[in-house]
Amino acid sequence: MSDTGSMKDLITLIAKALVDNPDEVEVSEVLGEQTSVIELKVAKDDLGKVIGKQGRTARAMRTILSAASTKIRKRTVLEIIE
Repeated sequence: MSDTGSMKDLITLIAKALVDNPDEVEVSEVLGEQTSVIELKVAKDDLGKVIGKQGRTARAMRTILSAASTKIRKRTVLEIIE
């Protein structure tokens, strides 16, 4: 498994732990030279759970992703798809 693949797995694990419908969690990755984009899609009812109050949960997930990305020296961005 590649290092960026593990970033995708990390977000999948966190998202599934937060939502009521873990089977509907979809995580895809768009690889760029300098930056990877992790796209997270969840059930409509679970959107608020992954965003959190005032975006706190989403910000926390982005912080974890950013910290983990420094290890592989590549920028990784989280996009939550509605």
